[in-house]
Formats: sequence, C-alpha cells, structure tokens
Amino acid sequence: MSERFACRVLGQHRSTQRKTAVLVEDEAALTAAIIAFAVQYGRDSCRRIAALLRRDGWTVNVKLVERIWCREGLKVPARQSKRSRL
Repeated sequence: MSERFACRVLGQHRSTQRKTAVLVEDEAALTAAIIAFAVQYGRDSCRRIAALLRRDGWTVNVKLVERIWCREGLKVPARQSKRSRL
C-alpha cells in the first residue's frame, strides 16, 4: 500500500508522516538549568543561554530555549539608564 493511498484513506496530510517528533529526555532538568542560567546571568538573552547550555553538553536550539523561557515567564530586565552629572 502506498503512502499516498494510506494517507488519503485516513484523511491525513502526507507531510505529517515523514518527520518524527524529537522529545527532550529530561525537560525538567533542562528547565532548571535555563532558570539557573537566567538567574546567574541576568541580562543574557535566550540565544546566549542556549549557547551556554550547548557548552555544558545539552543538545538544544534557540527555539526550544525560547519556548521554555516564555512558558516559565522569564524576562530580560530592562537596561537602567545612566544618570547624568550636573
């Protein structure tokens, strides 16, 4: 039976049958690591945190870190303006 025919019978798109989802084995530990880096490096963004995680041996990309970052409600604090001298 061909893929095209089987998908037509089931009413699914063929593109849903090609890629398998990649699951993170230990997402709780990854979330804890992201929060720890966010606390330690206050003004670093998701891209920098992703680079630090890759350096520590995690296999992550920026989109995964951004997804967890938003889900946990983390934000980069606003930059404080310099006070001028009089």
